[in-house]
Amino acid sequence: MELERRRVLRIGGAVAAGAGLTGLTGCSGTGATGQDGAAGNKDEARISVWSWQGPAAEMKALVPEFNKKYPGIEVTVEDIGNPAIWDKITTGLAARGQGLADVLHIGVDYLPGYVEKFPGGLADLGPLGANAYRDAFAQGMWQTVSPDGKRVNALPWEANSAGFYYRADLFEKAGVDAGALQTWEETIEAGKEIKQKTGAHLLGIDKPASQADAANFFQMLLQLQGSFYFSLSGEITLDSPEAVKAMTLIKTMNDAGLVSDLAGGWNTLMSSLKQGTAAVLPMPTWFGGIIQEQVPEEAGKWKVRLPPAVRRGGSTAATVNSTHLAVSGSSKHQAAAWSFVEFVLTRPASQVQIYKGKGIAPALMKAYDDAVFHEPSPFFGGEKKGEVFLEALKAPSSAFNYTADYARALKLVTDAQSKVLLAGADPAKVLKEAADQLGRQTGRKVSR
Repeated sequence: MELERRRVLRIGGAVAAGAGLTGLTGCSGTGATGQDGAAGNKDEARISVWSWQGPAAEMKALVPEFNKKYPGIEVTVEDIGNPAIWDKITTGLAARGQGLADVLHIGVDYLPGYVEKFPGGLADLGPLGANAYRDAFAQGMWQTVSPDGKRVNALPWEANSAGFYYRADLFEKAGVDAGALQTWEETIEAGKEIKQKTGAHLLGIDKPASQADAANFFQMLLQLQGSFYFSLSGEITLDSPEAVKAMTLIKTMNDAGLVSDLAGGWNTLMSSLKQGTAAVLPMPTWFGGIIQEQVPEEAGKWKVRLPPAVRRGGSTAATVNSTHLAVSGSSKHQAAAWSFVEFVLTRPASQVQIYKGKGIAPALMKAYDDAVFHEPSPFFGGEKKGEVFLEALKAPSSAFNYTADYARALKLVTDAQSKVLLAGADPAKVLKEAADQLGRQTGRKVSR
């Protein structure tokens, strides 16, 4: 089910299987080396592809068209399930590539960990032809798959930008112009008006961090500032000025009574959505489909824009999650596997078909020439929702380094946030403690 697929992706699956990677820390350098792999025949082979739910179904649907161009390549697409796929890939990489599929669908929170822990476990797509597409994707995406500018670990597929979905009727009732909000400070003031005149909270957060995705909003605020839990060189930045600013905004909202508690995770969020508990849902591109699915009777009441900037004049655009296709380093059919990856991810018609089927937002910029991304949405008040997020993908956007220690960082961040929300802790103090603890756990330098 697509809703479930996206829920798990949003949670940042590194926590679901992060223990698998973390537990293999001592295996660094002893995973798959790719030494048994081979390019093989690019036009003739039997290859397998691992993915999950919706994306797997969409790739299966592309196989007949692919076979018109490559009749000699037999493709088997397997729906491994999410999060089961992460354990399966980790196990295969730890076994030096034994049993891995030729093509692997990988989330942005896993890719750096696989590359760091299992050198050579994923094939370098550069020699296979990937470098021809380095300018074809949304900004920041190439640096995500090729952080050193040389080796290409995967090719971008899905790119979800930060979004600001809001109940236009509640804003109107409160006399607030949502489109005019330039900063989150202004949004907090607007939230006070909304709470007073409608009873709705501004937004919701899982305050006790009952689920791994409790820090999604904090992470969005961080990424809007071009910052993250780690620098591009892998140093810890959990208590950077940007992080403290983001957590302070959250504390200010909470202290003003504008944050509802979403303890319980996805089911609680869906209940809140149906009950109209919050006026704003600061969620990525894909969440628009969830709103339409869950509250179809509210068509016309919803609108969407890019989020306000954290600081006046700052960015309103950030790619907050993405997925990629990689080729196994142990595959003996890397050239044929690349032919399939290239067909799926660099051919606009393929990405348009996938978007129409499952609403997966492509990283491939040429795909957005299609009319489907420029059609008015009756549900969102006639807005051209696709163009809202296209604006974000066109804007300058930073690349983010999740590293192999993302799961550890995420746990410490959610714990820090809970202390702020439930006990009124000082954001700077708890984030400094979290950064120092992460440094002790990982041996990484804390950047200050």
